[in-house]
Amino acid sequence: MSTQESVETERKYDADLETPLPAFVDITGVEQVADPADHQLEAVYFDTDGLTLAKHRITLRRRTGGTDSGWHLKLPAERDSRMEIHAPLGQPETVPEELAERLLVFTRGEELKPVARIHTRRTLHRLHGSEDVTLADFVDDHVTAETLHPMQLERRWREWEIELVHGDEALFESAERVLSGAGATPSGHVSKLARAFGTAWPSPVPAPPKARPKGSAGDAVVAYIAAQLAEITALDSSVRQGVDDAVHRMRSATRRLRSALSAYGRLFDAEAGDRLKTELKWLTKVLGKARDAEVLRDRIGELLNDQPDGAVPAAAASRIHDELETAFNSGYREMLRSLGTKRYFLLLDALEKFRDEPPTRPRADKKARPVTAKLAAKAIKRVRRSQKEAARQAGSEHDTALHQIRKDAKRLRHTAEALQDVHGKPAAKLARRAQKVQKVLGEHQDSVVSRSVLLRLANDAHGSVEGNSPYGPLLAAEEQRAADSKARYEKIAKKRLNPL
Repeated sequence: MSTQESVETERKYDADLETPLPAFVDITGVEQVADPADHQLEAVYFDTDGLTLAKHRITLRRRTGGTDSGWHLKLPAERDSRMEIHAPLGQPETVPEELAERLLVFTRGEELKPVARIHTRRTLHRLHGSEDVTLADFVDDHVTAETLHPMQLERRWREWEIELVHGDEALFESAERVLSGAGATPSGHVSKLARAFGTAWPSPVPAPPKARPKGSAGDAVVAYIAAQLAEITALDSSVRQGVDDAVHRMRSATRRLRSALSAYGRLFDAEAGDRLKTELKWLTKVLGKARDAEVLRDRIGELLNDQPDGAVPAAAASRIHDELETAFNSGYREMLRSLGTKRYFLLLDALEKFRDEPPTRPRADKKARPVTAKLAAKAIKRVRRSQKEAARQAGSEHDTALHQIRKDAKRLRHTAEALQDVHGKPAAKLARRAQKVQKVLGEHQDSVVSRSVLLRLANDAHGSVEGNSPYGPLLAAEEQRAADSKARYEKIAKKRLNPL
């Protein structure tokens, strides 16, 4: 079954049953109006027992009649806009798998069931501009709605909608004046479903506090945590669909959460923070298996492509490709299984609770600047200690020590990123400096891992990396990459990381 995505941009208005239709040609840009078209629409809306989708302002319905019969999933986007995903009609009581999968991050295993049935008698008026360009669709809807769960209610009303096709914001503004002049008022409800439920319509998920220079330290960190949780939520369906870079971005958001909880843990209840860090570490590992295998596959694939023809025999290249592709597929399947588990859903629940009811300590109520600057300074000291330790090591121990610097630099970067709304440019500069260290040592660590895989493949093949080994050119290239990245790091490391 295939789905189609689009963005709808519309405004709704309430109109009395006796209100006459507006003069559409009074709307700026409208030159003619197509003959009206009548439709009878029947829609059944689905949600969980607790109306989880409604709380997130998400709508899922199966509608018959009109020009777009099928399943419609509507997700919030920018002002006046929503992302709409269409799927074929399928079975009346069975939500299409592709749509249900997109909603797992919200439903978390809860059943989707019918919660309302809405009948709409619609008259469509298509508004055209010059050269017969369709600017917008105006619909005059007479609505009969029946809620099925958690209570049974029946309501009737009339509403108008104007949806942009090729028109722009100026058309909206002009239309609002014309429609208001005809007696309509901007709708007090976000959707037909919201109006059907009336006072039973749930309140939206509350907005988190904002980070402010003169605000509290706790608010600054909670705002950052909320942003990373929103990123995970937004990326969940893309990860499941295999969208490019989605796993990497979701793992990065998970790491940022761990870094924030580690760096600013003293502002919150230690037990609550430790539980979250443990579960976030698990999620990072789950995402990492697929992501690391993907990076390794692409990296060694690039090395193979760079070799002269015949430098690596076809048999060896095929073996490398099969090994890396198998590792990636295995990691991806395991990741998908984990994202469907109760453990993952409980982690999301816990993060939302932390965001909405942060278990703060008294220190979190103090002004953000001095408190967070002191905690960020500790993250800087952590990097410096790792750098001193690396200077004392050699061989494989030195590689391990460089990897530790990379991890500490990444934590420092995330620590500084969380404070950009509080400390401004100094925090942004510190984050960039830490990112440079992280990036160059990430390249070094990728080289270390790549060499270990190539050495294992050489040993498994009872070969040698000396002489005419098919793995020799690849290992030599990786050794050069490692040397280059180490040299770049040494240059970057000479620059001091300045406290906030």
